[in-house]
Amino acid sequence: MSLRTRLNAPEILVAPGVYDGLTAAMAQQAGFEAVYLSGAAVAYTRLGRPDIGLTTASEMADTMALIADRIDVPVIIDADTGFGNALNAQRTMRVYERAGAAALQVEDQTYPKRCGHLKDKSLIPSAEMAGKIAAMADARASDETLIIARTDAIAVEGIDAAMARAEAYIEAGADALFIEAPRSGDELKLVGETFGKRIPLLANMVEGGFTPISNASDLEAMGFSIVIFPGGIVRALARTAQDYYASLHANGSNRPFAERMFDFDGLNEVIGTPEMLASGQKWEPRDG
Repeated sequence: MSLRTRLNAPEILVAPGVYDGLTAAMAQQAGFEAVYLSGAAVAYTRLGRPDIGLTTASEMADTMALIADRIDVPVIIDADTGFGNALNAQRTMRVYERAGAAALQVEDQTYPKRCGHLKDKSLIPSAEMAGKIAAMADARASDETLIIARTDAIAVEGIDAAMARAEAYIEAGADALFIEAPRSGDELKLVGETFGKRIPLLANMVEGGFTPISNASDLEAMGFSIVIFPGGIVRALARTAQDYYASLHANGSNRPFAERMFDFDGLNEVIGTPEMLASGQKWEPRDG
């Protein structure tokens, strides 16, 4: 099922954040119908740095291609600002689409951008962002590849300006809307009431961010079609890794940590090693 078709269903789509083939495979195994390739998560894991525009388009495209080779559910990819002007955004569309993305999320921050839940962001003019959206729509090879237009205007210009920008982005050809960082349940409800029946809406749940954490069913009732948890997996794994390295350093062995980790066979089971080895036997040479 294409992502566009899935978004026509009444049930909200929950897309967890992933950052590599392993996390993507485990998300699919858990039953999720789509995943979200987070630029922040790639910055956190590949660079060990914050989400302040340090990752490149090529790093994201490489990661996208590896994930698309591993799973068969749609991937929504964070395209940041398109990495420049409308021409850059067109190239980002072509490269990400070829890498296997089902949808690109593009935002109206200046470049380099920063995480939507950090302070001191700045925006490009609404008309410039509308031009990027239209340019990306012209560049895509398939109409099934969606453009999710994100505005960060709430933190910079206020909720009314964010709503006006969202209207302009719909007019420019966005397939879905992402109004970043509503500051209360009332603002979430306003976004849902205004746009939920007109266009798919994406909600972003960031643990410790500006938006109150809501569960998927509540967001669905407000009018949202997609909810992402982009950095949750990194926060969970980082906490576990911190504990793991502290335990190993203190004990000189992984025995005290054994109940919190897979053993050799356990991880091989998760990543499908027995199945791959069995499949490979089909092409091995046979005597005679």
